[in-house]
Amino acid sequence: MVGIGNALVDVLSHEDDAFVERLGVVKGGMQLVDEERAAAIYQLMGPAVEVSGGSAANTMVGFASFGGTSRYLSRIRDDQLGGVFAHDLRASGVEFDVPPATHGPATGCCLILVTPDAERTLNTFLGASATFGPDDVDPDAIASAGVLYLEGYLFDSPEAQAAFRAAAAHANDNGTKVAVSLSDGFCVERHRDAFTALIEDHVDLVFANEAEITALYEVDDFDEAAARVRHHGTIAALTRGAAGSVVVTDDGLVAVPAAPVEQVVDTTGAGDLYAAGFLFGTSRGLPHEVCAQLGSIAASEVIGHLGARPQVPLRELAAHLLD
Repeated sequence: MVGIGNALVDVLSHEDDAFVERLGVVKGGMQLVDEERAAAIYQLMGPAVEVSGGSAANTMVGFASFGGTSRYLSRIRDDQLGGVFAHDLRASGVEFDVPPATHGPATGCCLILVTPDAERTLNTFLGASATFGPDDVDPDAIASAGVLYLEGYLFDSPEAQAAFRAAAAHANDNGTKVAVSLSDGFCVERHRDAFTALIEDHVDLVFANEAEITALYEVDDFDEAAARVRHHGTIAALTRGAAGSVVVTDDGLVAVPAAPVEQVVDTTGAGDLYAAGFLFGTSRGLPHEVCAQLGSIAASEVIGHLGARPQVPLRELAAHLLD
């Protein structure tokens, strides 16, 4: 599998709701910030944990943790955070051979505020990722992959939108399936027409949570949004938090419960890891229900600790479904 998305180093801290309100940001959402604003928020945050992140990068790590082969395409700078990101991704078993840029914006970061209810609020400086364009697409990597996975967060960059369209068209021409994550409801609202066109023209599989899929179709009702997806003929894996997930296909809807978790600590990366499990099952030709179960297992692991990447091999947790 090949993923395209942001290359970010996550900075996570536990904060109360009042802190989020003082910053004037939308709790549970993702706000884009410039380098100056990122530095100001960082100074205000309490003790933090730094770990490589990026939504699609987390999915590639999860896919590798299940035992799959994954490769990542993005942009980093030749700076400290760029070195950390590249090292962590490769150490997790993901192929990443992108040469760092020697000029332009610094490597991106995401300042993540985790409130007592385990909700995460993202403040993202895209940095070098925002410069990803069509010239950064690797046609050979896409042609040799079973699935191309596109991260919706990257849609905020016009260059990246052009890269997505080029990559998806190349995938279509070479029999590579195309999956896209809608990533964030506010991102969907900013680029609804572009997302819709991409899905209608190129995409085989859509990942979204309840807020994102209703934002895409401008409806308030989840069932109506699911019906719209089905009308398009696109398979969709729609997550609903503690209520589990729903897989939408031409044949109907399959509801799968969430996997149990002892304590929800941090929901950062839940959707990323759900996608990893679902895509791994898809790559093995497993039924959609089993794919969703794998996704639920991966999501339950990552929300049980701080950070968006698994701390134990996911294949071990899912052995009863895979062996």
